[in-house]
Amino acid sequence: MPSADRSSLRSSLSRTGELSVEMTRWPSVTESDGEAAFSGRLIELLGGTPYFRQHPENLLALDSHGTPARQNVLALVRGKGRRCLVLAGHFDTVSIANYGSLASLACEPEALTKALIDELTAKSRNPAEDKALTDLMTGDFLAGRGLLDMKSGLAAGIAALERFAELDEPPGNLLFVATPDEENRSRGMRALRDALPAIAEKFDLDMIGGINLDASGDDGDGEEGRAVYLGSVGKFSPFAFVAGRPTHAGYAFDGVSAHLIGAEIMRAMEMNSALCDEAHGEISPAPVCLEAKDVRHGYEVTTPAHVWLSFNWLTHRRTPDDVLTEFRAIAANAMGTALDAQTRNAKAFFARQGSGRAETHQGQVLSYAELRDLAISHGGQAAAGRLKALDQSLSGGEDPLSITRQIVAATLAEAGLEGPLVVVGFSTLHYPRVHLDSAGDRGRAFERNMMSAAETCAKRHRTSIKAKQFFAGISDMSFFGHRPAAGQTQLLSGNTPCQAFVDRAPDGLLSYPVVNIGPWGRDYHQKWERVHVPYTFDVLPDVIYEAALACLADEGFTKSR
Repeated sequence: MPSADRSSLRSSLSRTGELSVEMTRWPSVTESDGEAAFSGRLIELLGGTPYFRQHPENLLALDSHGTPARQNVLALVRGKGRRCLVLAGHFDTVSIANYGSLASLACEPEALTKALIDELTAKSRNPAEDKALTDLMTGDFLAGRGLLDMKSGLAAGIAALERFAELDEPPGNLLFVATPDEENRSRGMRALRDALPAIAEKFDLDMIGGINLDASGDDGDGEEGRAVYLGSVGKFSPFAFVAGRPTHAGYAFDGVSAHLIGAEIMRAMEMNSALCDEAHGEISPAPVCLEAKDVRHGYEVTTPAHVWLSFNWLTHRRTPDDVLTEFRAIAANAMGTALDAQTRNAKAFFARQGSGRAETHQGQVLSYAELRDLAISHGGQAAAGRLKALDQSLSGGEDPLSITRQIVAATLAEAGLEGPLVVVGFSTLHYPRVHLDSAGDRGRAFERNMMSAAETCAKRHRTSIKAKQFFAGISDMSFFGHRPAAGQTQLLSGNTPCQAFVDRAPDGLLSYPVVNIGPWGRDYHQKWERVHVPYTFDVLPDVIYEAALACLADEGFTKSR
């Protein structure tokens, strides 16, 4: 490596740590004023660097959503030609509430790390706390809300961008983007995706690929966290809205238990490893329930009419149609099991009483699209108008499960249907499964360039960096360089009750291969969130820089479509 480049490397490494801590000190919880203010602070920071002092026209903000507006920050370093690689990461974070008495230090990495060590040392600890204390005591880990997820990733991207800008003749163009709202609906990334064709035209760029900078977790020695991810999981949120027949608690068999049906659905879904996808030799996580409750207000000695369940189902290959069809079959089988059990119990109960009046119940399963059609058929355009008004009134809320539950309940009432039945659909935004395999030869070439850079840096830093197939965390990667299939969008739209949670991608989007290369650490979103300092501050910015050079220097790598 030339001596000048060695100096540039050392500078970028120290710069990564400095930027990571500084940006963590800017609170930016999703939907907070801090999130809205972050973009202005970042533009000011970038605008003070040598390159953007000379080229302020290459630094801009793009409105995403909200009042005050959340903005994407775009910083472009120009080189020769039109080929451009995009680096992208989000700056919003989850809440600081779980820090409790240490909340005031949540965004002060050095002070928080010391306070956590003191707190953990003074208390009885569970295994997770023991591990956190051990990590923090080594000095190799630094704590802070959003430091791992994912401001250190942004910092590494900025350091690589600045290093790229120091080249006499950069072999292409490098665009850094920081986005809001990844933790909620990915509105920042989706706004960028929609605007990127016009940006490419304005600056005369061919977008040939992207690197997402999001963080991963590793409970071991970091071997699994030091990785180039070639794809990202798909995320579905199927719901089951169960309608039973309420009855007085003293006359249980006069009704149908919505809870029993819901329990059977839960049993069939929760952590069922048979529902895990396998692709490219990796297995997706098992589905888990995010919310399960009866839908009632206040106390009474009556069984609930409605029970609600919403699941998180991550996939490596299943399409929206696959998931809805399979979940519908699961709900139907579960309801049959529950109703059969209730019938058997009723017969045994009445036999002991000396009577034989046990009733057999038949249930049905409807998709939300079918339920809505029945509601409009039953109530006409007046019903359609009421449902549309409800959707619009709730669409600004930030709890997708509550919003969806209310709309489904209202649609069921408009349809005039009674249980036993189950309505199935999707609770919130679908995150598409993405992988380099969908990019064909372009994807394979991109992978070669990324892994060549990773191998170079692994040798330089005497560590290991592996290829992994799927980033397991839900991320902006699902909308980064991805052009959704129109047919699947229609199915999702029809079966997602709140239209605010439907991704409506415009025509003419760019499509290009994307990987994830980011920091690693432990316990992100938790009180003990901490980043591994040696890899994140020393190795990661070097990997990003070398990956950008490898990709942009490959003249045979074709442009975005």
